Amino acid sequence: MSDTLSTSLSTPSNGPGRPKDQLKRQAILDAAKQLFLQQGYEGTSMDAIASAAGVSKLTVYSHFTDKETLFACAVAAKCEEQLPATYFELAADVPIEASLLAIGRGFNTLVNSDESLALQRLMTAQGGQNLQLAQLFFNAGPQRMLDAMHKLLEQACQRGQLQIDNPARAAEHFFCLIRGGCNFRLLIGLCEPLSGSAAEEHVSDVVGLFLRAYRASS
Repeated sequence: MSDTLSTSLSTPSNGPGRPKDQLKRQAILDAAKQLFLQQGYEGTSMDAIASAAGVSKLTVYSHFTDKETLFACAVAAKCEEQLPATYFELAADVPIEASLLAIGRGFNTLVNSDESLALQRLMTAQGGQNLQLAQLFFNAGPQRMLDAMHKLLEQACQRGQLQIDNPARAAEHFFCLIRGGCNFRLLIGLCEPLSGSAAEEHVSDVVGLFLRAYRASS
């Protein structure tokens, strides 16, 4: 991912202290998420996004350089809703189990949400036809979460809370375990998402399994 795109994903283009601009930015992101899911990436134009957001096309381009950047930012914004960056900050007074539970709950809610499922189906339907779009999606969503989890696990190892030879691989293991079999059944319409106590039990089981595998020996 380019430095320009990476900056666009993490910081608004209009600086702090401009609440009206931030409302417009959010309206553009909301419109983009809806239209990309309804009409696909190729079928969605910047004109249509501007119209749905109630802003000019110039305003869309002033916040987001091009459609690729806007798509990546929409994916990142969806991830940020359920997994804000603060979840991956390992506070000194918070047990590693609490951090993993918070991340697990957030990811479980995110990956099984209607928007996320629709986006996964959209990307799968591309079937490798647009590798650049696939890379944009992966960088903006899954890769950002994997990188954040990797850093958190490394920090936990440095503090003696966990003992992991390959934190990057362990990060993938964690998210794959949270996704579980239920997510695939959801994708093909065979079940409803886990909720309430069932969702909490699933996340707790995964965190317990993860800790049994990687908790540092006393």
